Amino acid sequence: MAEDIRAVNLGTRTRQRVPAAQFPDAGRVARVVERERPPDAVDVLLVNPPAPDGGIWIRSQHRVGRKSRENMLWPQVSLAQLAALLVMDYKVEIVDAIAERMSWKKFEALLRAKMPKYYVTHLTAPTLQNDMYGVFLAKAIGARTIAFGTHVTPLPRESMLPFPALDFVLRGEPEMTLRELLDTLEGRAATDPRIVKLLKDTGTQVDKERSTQEDKATGDLSSIKGLVWRKDGEVVINADRPFIPNLDDLPIPLHNMLPLDKYRGPMMKGAYSFVVPSRGCTAGCIFCIKHVSYQWSVRLRSPENIVQELRELRKLGIRYVQMYADLFTASREQVVGLCKLMIEEKLDIKWMCNSRVDYVDEEMLRLMAQAGCWMITWGIESGNAEILKRAHKGTDPTKAARALAWARKAGIKNWGYFIIGLPGETEETIQETIAFSKKLPLDIALFHIAAPYPGTPFFFEVVENGWFRPGTRWEEVDMERSTVLDYPQLSAERLEYWQKRAFREWAFRPRPLLTFLQSMNSWEGLKSAFSIATQHFGWVAE
Repeated sequence: MAEDIRAVNLGTRTRQRVPAAQFPDAGRVARVVERERPPDAVDVLLVNPPAPDGGIWIRSQHRVGRKSRENMLWPQVSLAQLAALLVMDYKVEIVDAIAERMSWKKFEALLRAKMPKYYVTHLTAPTLQNDMYGVFLAKAIGARTIAFGTHVTPLPRESMLPFPALDFVLRGEPEMTLRELLDTLEGRAATDPRIVKLLKDTGTQVDKERSTQEDKATGDLSSIKGLVWRKDGEVVINADRPFIPNLDDLPIPLHNMLPLDKYRGPMMKGAYSFVVPSRGCTAGCIFCIKHVSYQWSVRLRSPENIVQELRELRKLGIRYVQMYADLFTASREQVVGLCKLMIEEKLDIKWMCNSRVDYVDEEMLRLMAQAGCWMITWGIESGNAEILKRAHKGTDPTKAARALAWARKAGIKNWGYFIIGLPGETEETIQETIAFSKKLPLDIALFHIAAPYPGTPFFFEVVENGWFRPGTRWEEVDMERSTVLDYPQLSAERLEYWQKRAFREWAFRPRPLLTFLQSMNSWEGLKSAFSIATQHFGWVAE
């Protein structure tokens, strides 16, 4: 009987011995799970996991997570891009649990139906433990788990150590790291010329067929740039992966794999999707998360390549598009070329974009309007020049007023974003920002509280100066719900008070009220307006 028992050691303590039959071998269980995969099983499941509270949350490859006050469902174009790089060699599906309003119970049932070999997911700071629950569920059914995003990129070791269910992290630009990882684990080599070129351009070994076989045999993944993995109980951070030099080399994202009919945005009469015309931003704002993934470089797609994607969206019935760039107007030449091509081809697509107030001119804005641009979101941030200077924004209130006036004259709506609580903020400077917002020709304005996201200069400044609210958790680093900041001259409670007051003062005036009334022409517009208002006033919006 002695040979039929085993001891389970925990440190220096030994648990009660139990019969082996009651404590089956974990490796054997894993092999059974792999052998019993159902007919609908997939190789790779690309996941935007359920929300912590059943609400609408925003996640993307480029940004942090946040709860959507605008009732805006973001198309998961980053997952569609990953799918486009895998479908020729793997069975791939996308699950957007936010768009589908999927509960965790339904999500778990879906996981068991799909039994993915690889589970690939967004991870964001405000939803970290929630997102890790999906990782845990996937690991429990035998999947290898992979995460990417703006939280794990600057904090890969801190993300993996507390969560042993997470097998891999893709730092920075995830596409080619994921492709190389899967090929290595599967012991295969890409044969599509486009994929082969992308892998080579981003630092993959040329003789990958030989190396994948060797790496699989030895369990050594150290040659995969951009990867974070576990080896002998330790977290290993590999060398950085170079950026994709030419974004035109990427295949067009597979928008048809997304639940396009579910996506909605404020003041849009129908479904929409994202198009990513560029990656990166040259500006130096200390609070911006974009630089964590893409540094300060800017890479552009050609106008012809972008229009090719727009044609595909038209075939899918999409008439509204958001040009989802870190800075859409980073290149005047690209914007002008794109607009002229859209006008020439008569695409008849309504689109919105973002911009900085110092990266536009009157002529370009007129051309954008002719090409179908109907709204621009502007990062205005503050009405105080010194606050902007300290945040390395590189603009001033005068430029903001001029740019928005040009856009209004061209017939483009203005959506302004403001940040309350940047370094140096006082109640007096907040009141300057509120007063400034009322003078601008804005159709929508949102006031956020500054959030020190990991990896940003603002984050390190907050750590160095001890400005974090005591007991702060990652889930609280969210500019939408509350604040983690506690300045000596401006407490967290006062920041939250001024955020709500700023919106009330801006909104309770004739023109903003008219905009909200006009948005009520559609049910989606009404929900968006109600959601924005109620969350600013502290009510609960269904």
